[in-house]
Amino acid sequence: MSKILSMKELVPTIYEAVVEAPEIARKAKAGEFLVVMPDEKGERVPLTIADFDREKGTITIVFMTIGTSTYKLAAMKAGDSYYAFVGPLGHASEIKNYGTVVMVAGGVGTAPIYPIARELKKAGNKVISIQGARTKELLFWEDKLAGVSDEHIITTDDGTFGRKGLVTEPLKEICEREKVAVVYAIGPIPMMKFCTFTTKPFGVKTIVSLNSIMIDATGMCGGCRVNVGNETKFTCIDGPEFDGHQVDWNLLTSRQKIYLAEEKCSLEKYVEEAKK
Repeated sequence: MSKILSMKELVPTIYEAVVEAPEIARKAKAGEFLVVMPDEKGERVPLTIADFDREKGTITIVFMTIGTSTYKLAAMKAGDSYYAFVGPLGHASEIKNYGTVVMVAGGVGTAPIYPIARELKKAGNKVISIQGARTKELLFWEDKLAGVSDEHIITTDDGTFGRKGLVTEPLKEICEREKVAVVYAIGPIPMMKFCTFTTKPFGVKTIVSLNSIMIDATGMCGGCRVNVGNETKFTCIDGPEFDGHQVDWNLLTSRQKIYLAEEKCSLEKYVEEAKK
């Protein structure tokens, strides 16, 4: 079992855990993911690696409370151990010197964007990061992301911090003003979708991460099937990163909604039991 060394709420509904996992930390790469289970009856929660320290033997995960299992994860404390903490899984990000890269992080997507941006900066790229959230109180890791970026832009939907508006607005401006080699967009599905719509007219390769639709993360359940370039892919085996211009976004959106009723029912039962 993997021991939690520290646990804290970064902003409302978003938590950070630093976990003792030396074997995983030794092999971890930016873009890979983990499967985390709070207890024997918990779901297999796929989480992209937010940070890793090979010397200390630690892995950092960041997650948002949405359903029963993530609420269970948030209830755990330093000193507790996860029932399962498995990884690294999936294909790592392709790190090389592209030239100018733009990293677009939406909400909790800041966490998986950070290590990719850091490694791309180390590889000699000019890194421009765009970090968006609905409101100021939901922003986190601003300093960390700015620290690995040559330019750091913050947007909020309500204008409480940074620019008022969506991340696609500065993304378009950057693509208009200079030659961008590649864009990474990680966040809610609608945000990633519209980032790809923004970059397509400029012919800029845009990488998205689709781990949020995974279920068992082994390729056996078929729950994470996606259509990419008119081919069936499995996010857990073939991804989690894909060329966003090739993703069938309508199919992906419909698949993400398949278990909404069951997830709502499970959470309601969990909340009721917690009150007893």
